[in-house]
Amino acid sequence: MIAHRQMGVNEAARLMREQHVGCLVVVDETLAGRLTVGVLTDRDIVTAVVARDLNPGVVTVGDVMSADVVSAGETDSVLDALASMRQKGVRRLPVTDARGGLLGLITLDDALGVISEQLHGLVEAIESEQQQERRRRA
Repeated sequence: MIAHRQMGVNEAARLMREQHVGCLVVVDETLAGRLTVGVLTDRDIVTAVVARDLNPGVVTVGDVMSADVVSAGETDSVLDALASMRQKGVRRLPVTDARGGLLGLITLDDALGVISEQLHGLVEAIESEQQQERRRRA
C-alpha cells in the first residue's frame, strides 16, 4: 500500500484500517515511476499525532513519515533483507529497483515464512535421505 506526502494522516489511517496494514510506503509519482521517499507506520501516527493531540485532518503524511528509508534492492536475498531489518531495527522494507522505484514491500513475517519453508524442505530432504539409508541397510 502506498501514500503520498500531501495525504492527510486521517486518510492514511483509514487506508491502513481498510487494508489491514500497519505501514504505508510513501512515494512521489515521477515519470520514472513511484520513487520511495518515506514510510508511515501506525506507530508514527500514534506517537507524532495522537500522543501530541494534533488534528489528523490537518497533519500530512509528509509531516510525520520516516524519511530515512531503509530499503531492500530487487536482487537482495531474504537473508540480506533480514540483516538490514535487524541492523536498522525495522520490521518492513520497501523493495526498490536501482533508481529507487518502488517494487513492493517485504515484512519480517514474509521473510520468516520463506525461511520456514526452506527449513521445512531441508528437514524433509534429511528425513528422506535417512529413510533411504535405512532401506539400503535392511
